Amino acid sequence: KEGLRPEGIRWAFRTFHSYNWHPLTWISHMADVSLFGMNPGGHHLAGVFFHGANTILLFLLLAIGTGAIRRSAFVAALFALHPLHVESVAWIAERKDLLSAFFGFGCIALYFLYVKKKGRALYLAALLLYALSLLSKPTLVTLPFLLLLLDFWPLERWGPPPPAVPAGGERKRKKTAAPEGGGSSTGRLLLEKAPFLGLALLSSVMTFLAQYYGGAVRSLDAIPLAVRVENALYSYVVYIWKTVWPLSLAVYYPHPMDLPDWPAMGPQVLHLKAAAAAVFLAVLSFLVFRAAKRRPFLVTGWLWYLLALVPMIGIVQVGSHAVADRYTYIPLVGLFIIAAWGIPDLLGGWRWKRVFLAASGGVVLAALAAVTCLQVSHWKDSESLFRRAVDVVPGSALMEVNLGNVLLRKGAVDEAVAHYEAALAIRPHYGVALYFLGQASVRGGDMEKAAASFRRALAIPEDRE
Repeated sequence: KEGLRPEGIRWAFRTFHSYNWHPLTWISHMADVSLFGMNPGGHHLAGVFFHGANTILLFLLLAIGTGAIRRSAFVAALFALHPLHVESVAWIAERKDLLSAFFGFGCIALYFLYVKKKGRALYLAALLLYALSLLSKPTLVTLPFLLLLLDFWPLERWGPPPPAVPAGGERKRKKTAAPEGGGSSTGRLLLEKAPFLGLALLSSVMTFLAQYYGGAVRSLDAIPLAVRVENALYSYVVYIWKTVWPLSLAVYYPHPMDLPDWPAMGPQVLHLKAAAAAVFLAVLSFLVFRAAKRRPFLVTGWLWYLLALVPMIGIVQVGSHAVADRYTYIPLVGLFIIAAWGIPDLLGGWRWKRVFLAASGGVVLAALAAVTCLQVSHWKDSESLFRRAVDVVPGSALMEVNLGNVLLRKGAVDEAVAHYEAALAIRPHYGVALYFLGQASVRGGDMEKAAASFRRALAIPEDRE
């Protein structure tokens, strides 16, 4: 809040505040304060700027890598307008998503230019941008593997290397063009990614330390590994469904173990959901790899989606949510690639293909824009945001408490009490809800109820709360 100062910059690199190590994100917030003060409009404007810049960078990197201008533009348009991305842009504290993608997309664009022009300076610049991406948020710790995917398609670097040029034939080759369809040895491709992998490992260690010592990482006693894996499998399918049908979006989705029906039927329900999700993902993966020779874009798009989600999928459980819209900001690019290249491919040589694609693409983008406008409206203020979460995600004790707190600050004591009691109906040993219920009872003059709430809160063992 003091703006961009040398002592603040030093603090940004030393702190694990907010359970993360993202110094560049802190510095960007400091710069915003220096430019706009504490007026949130300016901070939102900066977020919209970065989202627009990310859209342009995504278009450019795909255009550079594939040469397909219209398809690249459609992917960028989906990225710009999809409702799942509202959270990353509308929530000022999610600046880290935008910055991570900004430098990450720039890194990939420079990597494509490096492959095509073989310039060492381009490679080093790409490595620098990757470091800046990780300093913003460790979302792209899987980038070394994503680059290997991009080597497969669209760069077509996998396979045997191009034939040697005969003596005296060097002058006939274009200096700047990459050999079409020419491969590189596996060892060379892996060695090329080693510096990127080193940065990713360093960032992963720093992030784990920040989250572990901050208390954000939930132990295996709290959420067993089997439950995490099952929830992760199901989450992959949930994100696909939200991509296709982006309605009923909310700022918070409680973990299955925090829902009221968990002790009775929750484990069995999660087993069934995870099993169905595993079959669905396995079948889809089989079909994708079966079509790899004829449609290599399917492999890159599908594995991009799977790999880019790995850091956020919940095997290392941070917080109490099951899924989060903001986690899709970069991973959805893979699904958008499948749509942009796959649908025209399915239509083949149909004579009305271009007209159909233009019309249907326009309808899809218009629909996404309309839903995105609606979703943005839920971010007007805290009350509208938490009311939306309570309405569309039943069983969210945290959102009931948050909404109750907003109402209590406004003086709507009775309504606040109703939401605290709703939270306790979901989680009877929720100490936070009991504490605020006591506070609301004090405000309402019911000291007996307040005392009873505080006693219940004090009596809850720490491991049950």
